[in-house]
Amino acid sequence: MIVPSSNTCLEPQTYRMLAERTDVTVHFTRIEVIRIALNAHSDRQFDIRPMVTAARLLRTAEVDVVAWNGTAGSWLGPDGDRALVREITAATGVPATTSTLAYLDAFAAFGVRHLGLLTPYTADVNEAIGERYAAEGTTVVGERHLGLEVNEEFANVRPAELVPLSRELADGADGRRPDALAYVCTNLYGAPVVAQVESETRVPVLDSVAVTLWRCLTMAGAAPLEPRWGRLLTGTA
Repeated sequence: MIVPSSNTCLEPQTYRMLAERTDVTVHFTRIEVIRIALNAHSDRQFDIRPMVTAARLLRTAEVDVVAWNGTAGSWLGPDGDRALVREITAATGVPATTSTLAYLDAFAAFGVRHLGLLTPYTADVNEAIGERYAAEGTTVVGERHLGLEVNEEFANVRPAELVPLSRELADGADGRRPDALAYVCTNLYGAPVVAQVESETRVPVLDSVAVTLWRCLTMAGAAPLEPRWGRLLTGTA
């Protein structure tokens, strides 16, 4: 997995999701990512070249799948991620994915057409995500954002803070009850409250760290995740 440098969530959370499993191992390398905003300086953090270099390093560990474990494609557009995975596979011979492409695969696999979106980002980033997802066939029918820009700060959000916002989205407070909720950010601790939110609202929840790991496991032909990380992700759809 290629990780944003300032991300302090996804590595420990990935290990927790795998618990005592010995059938798979996960290996990480980093590229520099500091701030999330809609501007050229932020966009340059997600250039393909350093990611391909990082993927080449991971290839030396004889990995079966490479994932860019960041959600930038959700606002920059998934075509950039599609180009990235082609470049990674061409350079390494290893199948590749990204967090955003994993979400799109999950939306298609589980029939998610109406989505409740929750992120730590600013309103304009969420608006861009909604536009990108709509172009791929999934409409954001409600959104909540925390208004943060510094990536390192996202992991400081307490999981409990996401619960009331999730309830609002699940109840259709913005006009329509969603097919699923998505916690879009791999540096946000949404996974610890997924089971609680699903139990209380009866709406499936897709957490970015879980969705990326789910897609990597399916691509590698490995066993799925436990239900507590998202009831939709327990199969190999």
